[in-house]
Amino acid sequence: MRRTSRRPIAAGRVEPVHALVFGTVLSLTGVLYLALAVRPAASLLALLTLCAYLFFYTPVKRRTPWCTLVGAFPGAMPVLIGYVAATGKLDSEAWQLYAILFLWQFPHFMAIAWMYREDYARAGYRVLPIGTEKTRFMGWQSVLPAIALVSVAFAPMAFRHANPVFVTATLLLSLGFLYFAARLALVRSSHSARRLLLVSILYLPLAFLLVVLAKP
Repeated sequence: MRRTSRRPIAAGRVEPVHALVFGTVLSLTGVLYLALAVRPAASLLALLTLCAYLFFYTPVKRRTPWCTLVGAFPGAMPVLIGYVAATGKLDSEAWQLYAILFLWQFPHFMAIAWMYREDYARAGYRVLPIGTEKTRFMGWQSVLPAIALVSVAFAPMAFRHANPVFVTATLLLSLGFLYFAARLALVRSSHSARRLLLVSILYLPLAFLLVVLAKP
């Protein structure tokens, strides 16, 4: 893929076996550190995330466009790992953060998939369906999660009677994200995809910041 051709392994600056050893050592060290120095529950979640991402999601990318759904489950796990490491529990607020990150991944990745659809196809990654179905698939995977994200990010804050300023800011932020997701679904251009990608990068830290600031 042209998109990844300058990365160390693809460019030949790092041998695959060296990368495998380094990645294995780094992963096991992280899991052991969480188990011994933080919380065993965080270590277990990290191990499950690692296994799901490497041995399930990665191979599925060559088999079905639904790989985004498969990858979204381990992709959203870091917030749970951090939450249980800090608090020792998984409560409703932890699952709200998980849901935000889970849903956010679909528009974010659809923007990338649309921008580099030809590159992915040449590399054998089936991130979009073949033929005319790709536009409809990209549109639904961009818009529906963005619609759900409006309620997932906004409703819990409203029900908790959080600061109205932060509640309103969250609603407007999520509606803005939905607008750019819908624009990509309708216009279907690389320019619209690039704008959605930029908005998605800004959305996630701002949404999490507002969730934190809105806590009583």
